[in-house]
Amino acid sequence: MAMEKRIFDSEEDLAVSLAKYIADLSAHFAKSRGLFTVVLSGGCLIECLRKLVEPPYVDSIDWSIWHIFWLDERVVPKTHVDSNYKLAYDGFLSKVPIPPDNVYAIDDTLSTEGAAEEYEARLKQLVSSKVIDISSKSGFPKFDLNLLGMGPDGHVASLFPAHPLLKENEKWVTFIKDSPKPPPERITLTFPVINSSDYIALVVPGAAQADAVGVALGGGSGQNGEALLPVQRVAAEGVLTWFLDKEAASKL
Repeated sequence: MAMEKRIFDSEEDLAVSLAKYIADLSAHFAKSRGLFTVVLSGGCLIECLRKLVEPPYVDSIDWSIWHIFWLDERVVPKTHVDSNYKLAYDGFLSKVPIPPDNVYAIDDTLSTEGAAEEYEARLKQLVSSKVIDISSKSGFPKFDLNLLGMGPDGHVASLFPAHPLLKENEKWVTFIKDSPKPPPERITLTFPVINSSDYIALVVPGAAQADAVGVALGGGSGQNGEALLPVQRVAAEGVLTWFLDKEAASKL
């Protein structure tokens, strides 16, 4: 895995650089695949994408090739304030011409377990139809770009510290009913899927994340060299890039 970190003077500078990074990848995959599979997360990630909906990017990106997926989702109606779909729609998707059929939200009418099973089944259909690649290394779905955030406790997706789901290595999508962060019921991609991505951007602005960034990038580990934080398990098959502002990087 190749890993780089980019540290910016401000969150605004981070957002500007992130937009160019994503636009360049979109152009790359337009030429190499004719498709661009992008995984979104919640939290502050959508706010950090705001430059994409402004010139020059909103007018120059070929949005028709984009296919949108969710890293994790709260099992609530799409209109609910806690919905990652609503967050993404309000702040990003409603402002760019991605075809609606290319946006793959969870089925929020199902149970938590049912929603996870249905989402995994849909991913398998999209692998069959060649929208999503399969990693030749891992055998798991290989997304072109996975846009991750990180919580102050070092969690990514809905994979929390010391939770049994950290060790899930067979399912593509799983569920959690006891999330330590509300709401408790969620579905999430698993680490084998996350780590099969061609490109991963870990987008982490703000002082609240500084301690976790310091541990993750400072090489902190527990007994037997095991990762202390879930974010330390992130390892892109291709390139992992950290996008940090000075506040988030203040403990490095």
